[in-house]
Amino acid sequence: MKTRKGFTAIELALVALVFSAAVVFFFVQKANVDALNRDEKSKIAINAMYYDLEEVYYKAHGYYPAKVNENDLTAIDPQLFTDPYGYNIGDSLSSYRYEPTGCTDNKCTSYTLRATLEKEDDFIKSGRH
Repeated sequence: MKTRKGFTAIELALVALVFSAAVVFFFVQKANVDALNRDEKSKIAINAMYYDLEEVYYKAHGYYPAKVNENDLTAIDPQLFTDPYGYNIGDSLSSYRYEPTGCTDNKCTSYTLRATLEKEDDFIKSGRH
């Protein structure tokens, strides 16, 4: 009986199929982990802005600002105003939104901070006063 050296086309196709499935699985899982990391970064940023608005800005001024940026909220890292996609809060494409309410002469009575997340519902914090 004559024996052949090498693999059959079916064996090679099966190995290629298994390898391809593993690569697809890896990249799908990597995309999910990356999205969860972006969501966590967004939550951290919104929580930092919320804390600064409540514990620093409101206590110092007795009202909330009509807009937020690194000039108004100086107790946090300025990079936190930039969402995971590179847009600053206030930009129309930003996944972060500051929505002030009850404003007169740029002095507001309340607000809502919102981050649009990929894997969860929007993350929302509202003014306490």
